[in-house]
Amino acid sequence: MIGERIRKLRKSKGYSLSELADKAGVSKSYLSYLERDLQTNPSLQFLQKISISLGTNIEYLLDGTTMENQKEKIVMDEEWKKLIQKAIKEGMTKQDFLNYRNYLQFQQWQSTNQELNEEEEKRG
Repeated sequence: MIGERIRKLRKSKGYSLSELADKAGVSKSYLSYLERDLQTNPSLQFLQKISISLGTNIEYLLDGTTMENQKEKIVMDEEWKKLIQKAIKEGMTKQDFLNYRNYLQFQQWQSTNQELNEEEEKRG
């Protein structure tokens, strides 16, 4: 299954077996064995090199998370980048961001404590 995912991604990127092996710095023969399911237990180091070269993550190679899910993650990442870039352009600093994060955590803590106190009061 891992080999099949690697092969599909490699072909979708337009890489030959040799190109991917060179790009990832791995053995072409081992990569070929893996794609043909002659080898089925690659090391995490190998998967890391391949996943980086294919622009994916190890989780996709291991568990077959759909490409659509990966695209959603990428879209979310781009959305976050745009939001952060906009905030920076508007003058927000790292310290402002940290302060805001701390404020939100405090609000959540306060809300949770208030709910707990109300439940205790009801019990008597």
